[in-house]
Amino acid sequence: MCGIWALFGSDECLSVQCLSAMKIAHRGPDAFRFENVNGFTNCCFGFHRLAVVDQLYGMQPIRVKKFPYLWLCYNGEIYNFKQVRKSLGVCSRSQVFCGLFESHLSLLGIIQAATLFSSQSFWMSLMDVMLMLNTVRDLIFFPSLQVSGCLKGLINLKHSTSLCSKVEPFLPGHYEVLDLKPSGKVASVELVKFHSCKDEPLHVACDTVEALPSGFDLEIVKSNIRILFENAVRKRLMAHRRIGCLLSGGLDSSLVAAVLLKLMKEVNINYPLQTFAIGMENSPDLLAARKVAAHIGSEHHEVILNTEEGIQAIEEVIFSLETYDITTIRASIGMYLVSKYIRKKTDSVVIFSGEGSDELTQGYIYFHKAPSPEEAAEESERLLKELYLFDVLRADRTTAAHGLELRVPFLDHRFTSYYLSLPAELRIPKNGIEKYLLRLSFEDSNLLPKEILWRPKEAFSDGIASVKKSWFSILQDYIDQQVDDLLLEKAAEKYPFNPPKTKESYYYRQIFEKHYPGRSSWLPHYWMPRWVKATDPSARTLKHYKSAAQE
Repeated sequence: MCGIWALFGSDECLSVQCLSAMKIAHRGPDAFRFENVNGFTNCCFGFHRLAVVDQLYGMQPIRVKKFPYLWLCYNGEIYNFKQVRKSLGVCSRSQVFCGLFESHLSLLGIIQAATLFSSQSFWMSLMDVMLMLNTVRDLIFFPSLQVSGCLKGLINLKHSTSLCSKVEPFLPGHYEVLDLKPSGKVASVELVKFHSCKDEPLHVACDTVEALPSGFDLEIVKSNIRILFENAVRKRLMAHRRIGCLLSGGLDSSLVAAVLLKLMKEVNINYPLQTFAIGMENSPDLLAARKVAAHIGSEHHEVILNTEEGIQAIEEVIFSLETYDITTIRASIGMYLVSKYIRKKTDSVVIFSGEGSDELTQGYIYFHKAPSPEEAAEESERLLKELYLFDVLRADRTTAAHGLELRVPFLDHRFTSYYLSLPAELRIPKNGIEKYLLRLSFEDSNLLPKEILWRPKEAFSDGIASVKKSWFSILQDYIDQQVDDLLLEKAAEKYPFNPPKTKESYYYRQIFEKHYPGRSSWLPHYWMPRWVKATDPSARTLKHYKSAAQE
């Protein structure tokens, strides 16, 4: 998403407050606009644009003469905008919203109509009523309201009250109606959950894929998975900037890259697909990604990671992520550096990735220890609900830090809801292999070499290093010299919320508190595997991984 920032009802100097909007300039490097809201005291919008689609009409906020009281600020690619646009009889994608406002003149009508959008992430603000829809993450503050696509756009704002401002994530799948007074002060009218990952989206009616065969016969299920996944990739081809793809050589990114290149050829996109891998010399990910790239015929780029470069990036990564979660930081270092390479060395801007598959298709190794299929299904849904705290946070922040737009087909609403509708027994690991159903669905497609299609799960933060010494071990060896034993002993006194239990955790927390002091509650808990006695989130510490590696 682009960089969206808004301020309503501030009692401080507005021109000084608006400097905070520049903290999120990285999210929209192509254009920038500030606009005061006439008729309201100390209210303004800030917008940093990453121009990917609709370059003529896409600048924000949108104003139209027909509705002089309407201010529209939104973001998120609307993949079915052509179908919606045709039904409304408007010319541009951006005019779709104004058409919806004209044809659904009630607030409830606008909300209902907006659910027709096929969009991975969506943020929308309408005035003189205020409406926010969100499937990723935004931040709000009361009694004055401040909104930013990243936390760093809010932390330096001044307030007339001496009390610490409350800054919290706006929950995915919700909208909030706020009453905005002429003074700029706001009051919440209602907060409503309008979507969950299990719900079939209403925009199925505007989809290009017709009704699928019903039933749970294995061949029907496999066919539906292939059709919906291919559709999820196809709709995301919509772009006026060059498309690329992250490629770790694991199942998820490899499937995305293979289907993406196949569809790019079908629609006659006249440039080669650039794929990007990062890792240390001869790391498992580099070797596997090289094999996939050769099989599908992509223009492959390798970024060689060295220990010093990775360690030096830790503070930048934590500042970009806005979290102190251990496994998120480990995995983000490689993704941050490969994104930096893409921005500096290539012209790819729209980047596909395999995020979301592990949560949806039960790809984490600890799913082998699930007590029952039903508990595994519940865990899968929990992980999906918390994506904005962990893997999607990582993927979004590390790519947006370098002005890239990420697209994640595995989290397509229709694909996700279908996969979660399948019987729990079908979705669990089988024969010692996680994501068994997904692999089986593409077994006869010839999209990937067999050894890649059935390659065991390798965490991104582990696969970029050697099998002999994991990335987390390299980090821990360095950090062990940076944190004194006495500091760790007193960690619970200094950091009573989510107290660090290891030197690595303490080191990350120190950096986080340096940039975001007193904001530890943004992370409700650390990411850790379930059903196993794990003291570290790395899959390489689990018995199942060690057995597979030995084989």
